[in-house]
Amino acid sequence: MSRLAWLPAYGCLTWLCVMTSLGVAPSYAVAQPATLRFSIPAQSLASALIAFGKQANVQVLTAGRAIDALRSTDVDGMLTADAALTRLLQGTGAAYTFVDARTVVITPREPHAANARPLSKPVPVARLLPPIQAIGLVGSDVGFMADVSSGPTRTLADPIDVPQSVGIVTQSLLQSQQLQTVADAVQNVSGAQYVDGSSGLPIFEVRGFFTGNGMTDGLPNNILGIGDSPPLIGVERVEVLKGPQAILGDTSAYNNFGGLIDVVLKKPQAQPIHELTFSLGDHGEKQVGVDLAGPWNRSGSLSYRLIANGDYANGTVQGMRGQRNRYVAPSVGWTTASTTFIGGASWMMNHMPIPDHVILLQDTLSSASPPGILLDNPNDDTAVETRRLFYLFEHRFGDTWTLRSRAQYVRESIDLKDWLIDAIEPTGDVNATAEHYRSSDAYYVTQNDIAANFGHGWLQHSIVLGLDYSRVQVGSSDDALSNGGSGMPYNIYTGGTLPPPTSMLGAGDYADGYLPGNPWVTDSGIFVQDQISLGNRWELLTAVRRAAYELQTSYPDGTPWNQHRVKWVPSFGLVYKLTPDASLYANTANGFQPDTLLGKDNHPLPPSLSRQIELGAKFDLFQNKARLTVAAYRIMLDHSTDLISLQPPYYVMSGPGQSNKGVEIEFNGRLSQGLDLSAAYTNAVIGNDDGTPATHASRQRFNVWASYTFQHGSLRGFGMAGGLLARSRSLTETSDFSSYIRIPGQADASANVFYRAHRWSVTLGVKNLFDRQLYGTYFDETFVPLRYRRTYRLSAAVDF
Repeated sequence: MSRLAWLPAYGCLTWLCVMTSLGVAPSYAVAQPATLRFSIPAQSLASALIAFGKQANVQVLTAGRAIDALRSTDVDGMLTADAALTRLLQGTGAAYTFVDARTVVITPREPHAANARPLSKPVPVARLLPPIQAIGLVGSDVGFMADVSSGPTRTLADPIDVPQSVGIVTQSLLQSQQLQTVADAVQNVSGAQYVDGSSGLPIFEVRGFFTGNGMTDGLPNNILGIGDSPPLIGVERVEVLKGPQAILGDTSAYNNFGGLIDVVLKKPQAQPIHELTFSLGDHGEKQVGVDLAGPWNRSGSLSYRLIANGDYANGTVQGMRGQRNRYVAPSVGWTTASTTFIGGASWMMNHMPIPDHVILLQDTLSSASPPGILLDNPNDDTAVETRRLFYLFEHRFGDTWTLRSRAQYVRESIDLKDWLIDAIEPTGDVNATAEHYRSSDAYYVTQNDIAANFGHGWLQHSIVLGLDYSRVQVGSSDDALSNGGSGMPYNIYTGGTLPPPTSMLGAGDYADGYLPGNPWVTDSGIFVQDQISLGNRWELLTAVRRAAYELQTSYPDGTPWNQHRVKWVPSFGLVYKLTPDASLYANTANGFQPDTLLGKDNHPLPPSLSRQIELGAKFDLFQNKARLTVAAYRIMLDHSTDLISLQPPYYVMSGPGQSNKGVEIEFNGRLSQGLDLSAAYTNAVIGNDDGTPATHASRQRFNVWASYTFQHGSLRGFGMAGGLLARSRSLTETSDFSSYIRIPGQADASANVFYRAHRWSVTLGVKNLFDRQLYGTYFDETFVPLRYRRTYRLSAAVDF
């Protein structure tokens, strides 16, 4: 891959801009007669030039703002670099000049250029251009390979130049696998997985640590971490940022240790989209969605996007009913040469049945209850409603300074009805407790950055100074348990269908579990980052965040006492470019998580601190259509989850520390025309400092997905895809922590066949191809989630 100019339309660092004076000098062809394979779809000129630079292995220099509103034509076939660039710029009014065999300059044609007298020789004049984030764009992915990364540095960057491992699931991979949820998408990334929660909401895990609710478009989500993710019809891509991410200001519980999930949503665009999607699955599952986008005026400066989706199912394998999910997300965009603004809203209402599950009659999986027995009322479900307002704004002041501002406001509510099972006997006698849990909260966050580019020659700086501000209000909640939590005797074999939980609850049950809401709580931080380019080989990334928190409590005698703490959280990364297509990197990052609980003598517990050391290498392969990433890491956490003392007086104390280490390998991209491959391998070891065995931690995990589309003859447009998701054995604990349950290694195979035409496509897929009984990765004897039975899905998309 070439050392690209950081095109402002993509928010990366701009290196040098070579401008000709008075007019445009005639270009001269590069001394490179060999033909190359080019495949560049019609798109924004900025992103097309990134693709051209990679495929031609040349450095592209451009005058940033002058090409922001231009679009390229498509280029496909065996061409010389000169011929490909000529076709790419056709109709844009831009010209090019090869300064040398590996450097090309793109210049806009001034209005008077046609009458200007051409220069006999180009005279390059270098000046710096600002780092732009281009908030409305995420790059032009090539199949399963992502072109840019948006999360780790708050700016878009070529992944090969980012000193951190970032797993990116592209739109092409999402569609190829017929995925329905963000949780399913995350399993394509090494070091990442999800756990089936008893509510039906997934719990994410990265590098051995549970994460919180992640980010949306780089903005931290609700700190409670109970929210649901949008359907994938509204998602452009899913990024998994690995390692502690406290530097980004994510305050979700435990997000600062192993990593986080960043969901990048689709944005307004001037290029028209009119797509209808629908699918049919087992048990009456039906889904229909629409994705509309396009310009609102002739120039395309105003654009819109409207996404709507709904899905419904008759029931689950065990007989649970009530799946009803709806999603609506309108947004508008305004773009000029120096300003980009996107504003929008979304409403999501999901009714999810309690997941199919079994219980263990003893402490082994072989003692699991029969999967056909329903352990809840058929109508038990979790209802989550999420309302979101957001805006993204960016303005460029000349060629040096850029202002970026973004914010979101979210209101969430959750309503859960289920049955809790405990005191399990081998005969099937259990204790069943009806539960009705309700809560609500509101949250808003804003990020405001000023970015500037300084320096010249071999030393250049791109500095970002940011201020984060967030407020959260936890509303009132009810956690009502029947008979004050004592439940009732029940036999899973002879007890019949459990009644609706609400029918077993009285007014007193709700009063016992009621918690009043909390006032608004404020969190703020200052973020400073400097990306330093040292010649053509070295990239240094330094960043620090000032995080502050306050705990209001009282001494045992009732005397008020407040604790205010400030923590500086640093991060460092270094990249060395072996070639334009290969880099070595190293980083160290720190995690920081305040603890709001009180310990012995009513003293607050210390915050949890973590540190990661990571080394890795990245390679762009197959003419920059595929990327291989290898990473080795170690994360050290001083203390983990809080524990209750075993002897009176009972108090909360800090849990043991942890040391996680591992090796991760990821490959994503196009091996040849029509053949795409995504593969990831994880070999990780979790070590608890107290010597106890690690739970929910498979030593090895592997996934692969390949897709092939026939290119010629009568089969042109037809294709097939398939893959495997496998993990080695692991341990989990019983609910009283008295013993361990062994989980055997498992493998899940999927496949599909498809046909893709110019304006429509259809796919028939099968999950769990070999009809194996599969279990979740983390559970106890009271709730063992099932991922079993072969399932089928027919999906289609139509452009209209």
